[in-house]
Amino acid sequence: MRPPVKRIDYKVGDKVEVCSKEQGFVGSYYEATIVSCLENGKYVVRYKNLLEDDNSKPLKETIFPKELRRLPPHVRNLPEFRLNQKVDVFDNDGWWLRKIISEKILSRKRYYYMVYFFTTHEVIYYPCNRIRVHEWFHREWILEA
Repeated sequence: MRPPVKRIDYKVGDKVEVCSKEQGFVGSYYEATIVSCLENGKYVVRYKNLLEDDNSKPLKETIFPKELRRLPPHVRNLPEFRLNQKVDVFDNDGWWLRKIISEKILSRKRYYYMVYFFTTHEVIYYPCNRIRVHEWFHREWILEA
């Protein structure tokens, strides 16, 4: 039997990540700040990197609680990743679920991993500072690599 999922109540000013439901972006996460807590249980967020259609200001959206998660805790040292480990990769202003498919590679004085994209079947090299542990389980971050 699975333990019950813990409910998180966010407050104005909390930094969160929002799971996209847009076609082509499903499953990606974007950093935002809670700007309002509505009586119906939803939240209004203002995105850090996403802009209104006219690019004039940060995008605001009303979001269901199940589409939110806390920002992961800051990790001082970049973790080592294993082959086939699921990770989040920062690309196109958001975090995307991917899979490590190589050992760490040194190139031009920086370390990289080859990462597999499930949806497009592409393989792309990413620097270590744009990769993080993926684990978000029962509304808690699990930071072991």
